Amino acid sequence: MPLASRRTHTRTRTRRPARATRRAAVVAATLLVALSAAAVAAVREGRAPGLMPERSWGPWTDGSIEGWSTHVRVNTWGRAAEADIHFGKAEDIVLQAYGKTARETSMTGPTVFTLTPDGRLTASRPSAP
Repeated sequence: MPLASRRTHTRTRTRRPARATRRAAVVAATLLVALSAAAVAAVREGRAPGLMPERSWGPWTDGSIEGWSTHVRVNTWGRAAEADIHFGKAEDIVLQAYGKTARETSMTGPTVFTLTPDGRLTASRPSAP
């Protein structure tokens, strides 16, 4: 007496043509390369600060400019810089130059601070009208 098979029916799998599978793999690989290149370019230009790890930032350099206490650091991976500027406890200004120059005007005095992505911080006083 023959033993009964556990499977009484067979499942048929639909197969995709090999050409369509290869095409999908090429499209996925191309998309991955393009997105990776865009991410690298954004980091190098300084436009993606969230993608820059903390270790890519240089040390804070302390200084003073027109009576203000300044702390500046530059990113070593791309075009980005950050500055903390303090006038005692009266005012605190944070500048972030990620790929382009950042400017901020103080509230306590008419001083305009400019930070470039290479870490150069300048201050100027606008002329009175």
